[in-house]
Amino acid sequence: MPVYALAAPLVPPSGFSQPLPHTASGGCVTLPAPYTDPLTLRSKYEGSDSARATLNPDAELAFRNATKPIVEFERGISEMVWRYKKSGDPQTLTCLLAGFSAWANAGALLSRQTSHTGRAMRKWALATLASSWLELKFMPGALLQDQQATERWLGQLAERVVQEWDGLPLKKTNNHSYWAAWAVMATAVALDRRDLFAWSIKEYRIAAGQIAADGTLPNEQKRGARALDYHNYALQPLVMIASFARANNQDVMAENNGALARLAGYVLREDDTHLTWLEPWCAMTACSDVTLSRLQAHRPLQDRRLGGNLTVLYQR
Repeated sequence: MPVYALAAPLVPPSGFSQPLPHTASGGCVTLPAPYTDPLTLRSKYEGSDSARATLNPDAELAFRNATKPIVEFERGISEMVWRYKKSGDPQTLTCLLAGFSAWANAGALLSRQTSHTGRAMRKWALATLASSWLELKFMPGALLQDQQATERWLGQLAERVVQEWDGLPLKKTNNHSYWAAWAVMATAVALDRRDLFAWSIKEYRIAAGQIAADGTLPNEQKRGARALDYHNYALQPLVMIASFARANNQDVMAENNGALARLAGYVLREDDTHLTWLEPWCAMTACSDVTLSRLQAHRPLQDRRLGGNLTVLYQR
């Protein structure tokens, strides 16, 4: 047996398994039919130059129309997870499990007919679905018997993501790879898969090695007018990976001479708007009073692809 098969079970940061007071009502969300079409999606930057910083309105509309059922499924699942966390309503859990099972049994999102944008959409969706599933798995009192089909499906999605994003040359390793690594990390913990955990850590180390002395990422710098937005977007999954690694006694913050702190510092200096990542960051590090004030001013911070309400999950 591989060494990792004998290791302690993988766990999320402690906030993911803390029960919430049942102060709200549950309720089901109507979910779309499983998405089984090819993932040959158009890019919203179609026709742009090498910076890929100019939106193509027609392509963006086509992308949003094509991905509407996927996004609605993500949102519906995430919404029901949090309704269940806040209510304990058994009917909400029944609807959740039925939704997962329907997409799992249909083999949704597993098409091998893809475009770059389709492969990106697959790992974004997995980030939501795997983080939602692990919250159910680690929620005290949630009864998830006979869910082999759902867990097999999530594992298949993660394996497909690994195949699609593994071994890319550095010049093509950017925020997409980091989001793939986060989606796989969330799956690893949800399914207790050390092989997936190890792949996510490998990808994190590649990312850390790309962070320059000034905290910038060369492949995000190429995005021209959107460079700062993409530095922020690249930072989010990396902070989540570091948080989950630490929960499993693996500290990756020191990689490349504290590279993640350099990237976080750069983003904090330049961007005062998209601060979702600050919740896990300040739970791991000693944030200054100024940074904590900025964090407080933006609460609650939420992102379905990072686990939902991060203020609740990482509350100090």
